[in-house]
Amino acid sequence: MAKFVVELEYNVDRAGREPLHRAHTDYLRTLTDSGVLLLAGPLQDTNAGLLVYEAEDRDRLEEILAAEPYVQGGIVCRVRVRQWAPGKGAWITAPLPAPSAA
Repeated sequence: MAKFVVELEYNVDRAGREPLHRAHTDYLRTLTDSGVLLLAGPLQDTNAGLLVYEAEDRDRLEEILAAEPYVQGGIVCRVRVRQWAPGKGAWITAPLPAPSAA
């Protein structure tokens, strides 16, 4: 499974997203429950959101993004996708050391 970091940039402000917000959050909840969406939230310094997905490949991710209510509703003006290979940090579980032979 591949991990992807996705930035969705909006062409409307938060109030403009409100009509689609419930559908958006319901969709994200479904993706979270199925293990596809790992993290999501608004970026504080711009009119955008950042999401981290785990999917079989880029084609599957594109299907997921195409079904996003904000995308379908035309309020996303830019989608930036990067494949990501996290390897360090507090959120990464370090492998346990092999037991020593006694």
